[in-house]
Amino acid sequence: MKRPSFTLFLFMAGIVFLYIPILWLIVYSFNKSQFVPLWGGFSFRWYGVFFHNAMMMAAAKRSLEIALTAASCAVVLGTMAGYALARMGNFRTRWLFSGMITAPLVMPDVITGISLLLMFIAMSTFLGWPKNRGMTTIALAHITFCTSYVTIVVQSRLVAMDRALEEAAMDLGSTPFRVLLDITLPIISPAMLSGWLLAFTMSLDDLVISTFVAGPGSTTLPLLIYSEVKLDVKPDVNALATIVITVVTIGTVIAGFIMHRREKKRVRDEQMAFSEIENYRSPSMRNLNIMQNGEMSDGKSLSVETTV
Repeated sequence: MKRPSFTLFLFMAGIVFLYIPILWLIVYSFNKSQFVPLWGGFSFRWYGVFFHNAMMMAAAKRSLEIALTAASCAVVLGTMAGYALARMGNFRTRWLFSGMITAPLVMPDVITGISLLLMFIAMSTFLGWPKNRGMTTIALAHITFCTSYVTIVVQSRLVAMDRALEEAAMDLGSTPFRVLLDITLPIISPAMLSGWLLAFTMSLDDLVISTFVAGPGSTTLPLLIYSEVKLDVKPDVNALATIVITVVTIGTVIAGFIMHRREKKRVRDEQMAFSEIENYRSPSMRNLNIMQNGEMSDGKSLSVETTV
């Protein structure tokens, strides 16, 4: 019998290292005891404590609002940037634009946070806006780095996309704007959805950048959790983490199902479009062949008459 390889052992060890703590956290969110390491029986006590914690609920609502705003704006800006990089060719400032897009991906979060903080201070001094750091500055900071992730995802999809469909639609009389709405956007919509989910997760999870650009009364959920666990781990934090894991898992499953259906629909639409193109072109090709055959037959008859 073949023995398990060392690679399989490393894979299983990585799975255990990553997911056993998460399962442990979920189990202990139902712990009745107020001491996290000690099991005191099964109970939903800490879920009730969490939902009655006004500060925690306000921070969760604030984080969701910021994440929704940042993800939606990042999808719009990232799709435009990805389209420009994939379709506009080698324009003069492409290298600068591409560098500005990819910079937040490789820049440490501390450097990004300090840079945004200095920018907001300078804007407040010279322009008078923003007057105070809060949800607006956090949302702008999150849009800045989330746009880069969306751009990379959308650009990759556009580069891999078959441009024959766009060219065929333009040959049939569609304007570039209609081609963008009817052909390009439906095809890259799974990538846009993936970019939105990635941006939403990155914004909801951000701690370092939010630490620099947040102000009084704008504490997000990661900031609140970090401030609490520095002193002691409370059981209601386990309940919150379990809720987040459940919501993320359900959202991932739903998004995967939607993307799978859209991918199947895209493949079916592409096949139908190619068949319609072939049907559109085939009469023209037949007429061309008939004309060529007629010219050849005329040439043969003329040569016969000349011979006679």
